[in-house]
Amino acid sequence: MDARTLKQLLPDIYQRLLGRFGPQHWWPADESFEVIVGAILTQSAAWGNVERAIVNLRGVGALSPRALRELPRPKLAALIHPCGYYNAKALKLKAFAFWLGNHYDDDLDRLFALDADDLRQQLLAVHGVGPETADSIILYAAGKPVFVIVAYTRRIISRLGLAPEKESYAAYQRFFMENLPSDAKLFNEYHALLVCLGKNVCRRRPLCAECCLGDICQFYGNLDGGLRVG
Repeated sequence: MDARTLKQLLPDIYQRLLGRFGPQHWWPADESFEVIVGAILTQSAAWGNVERAIVNLRGVGALSPRALRELPRPKLAALIHPCGYYNAKALKLKAFAFWLGNHYDDDLDRLFALDADDLRQQLLAVHGVGPETADSIILYAAGKPVFVIVAYTRRIISRLGLAPEKESYAAYQRFFMENLPSDAKLFNEYHALLVCLGKNVCRRRPLCAECCLGDICQFYGNLDGGLRVG
């Protein structure tokens, strides 16, 4: 599919999703550091479990870099137990808190003053921060235009028949960023809408008859004998 067609199709998909699900108001957090904590905790975890972990941290006043540094690791692990992999995630949270203190004196404004590329490289150097986590921080905490790719995104784009030739994180990210206006609000809402579709409709066993993208979906069109499964 040529770039001109993609530049028309991707906005159309966005409008369909927005019309079907409405604005998602994502990321649900009170302030930027909470977004960062959530981005680390949500690795391999359902958001509802992450919310429970964040409530626990908020309850003991531990949603700040300094508080995380001072909190004993076993206690931190116990507080974030609901989100799974709690021992590993406790190490990741502490690593980020110490890194932010050592390099930026806990000043997120200084960190977020970097351009998106420099910020990404620095975040990726922190223990436990991979591409998806780094990009979530850049988009949702720093408010810079980068498209976050998650498993739901890959599944939906693949089923639509639009998957890039090289199915890497970077290739999927380029797919969106080269064919959409560079706008943080647009990337924010688009990503959240794709997640909503993936959770509720385009599941591993998809509810194709309920999908607002059915008429442009290769997977839906190729079902045996035209049978639509739900």
